[in-house]
Amino acid sequence: MDRSWTVLLVDDEPLFLDTLSKLLQRQHVLTLTAPDGPSALALLRDRDADAVLLDLKMPGMDGLETLREIKKIRPLTPVIILTGHATLESGTEALKLEAYDFLTKPAKVSKLIETIQEAVRSRRLAEEAVRRDGR
Repeated sequence: MDRSWTVLLVDDEPLFLDTLSKLLQRQHVLTLTAPDGPSALALLRDRDADAVLLDLKMPGMDGLETLREIKKIRPLTPVIILTGHATLESGTEALKLEAYDFLTKPAKVSKLIETIQEAVRSRRLAEEAVRRDGR
């Protein structure tokens, strides 16, 4: 599978957001960035992303609320939680809200790429099923 994907990165830490964006771009992944949930939702209303990497702990709208809203706007878009504040409760809640996966910081770039690739593949299969079933 080629890496001509667009991934939306959502994190309130500017340095982390910039570093992760550069690391993924070096792996030929196109990135969009948003510093918070409302900005991410505004971006997703205007354009699609193949996947979203979303932080949990953000001021204002947290990652779980952002996930809920993403699923309303773009239900087939896989959302991968990437957080330094993992708890069993937050992981369970994220998966109930249909997060694709739940990763902890720091995550290896190879693991991120592998997870994004699997998420994009899963999304494309879901889109094919929707087209085939005419829903």
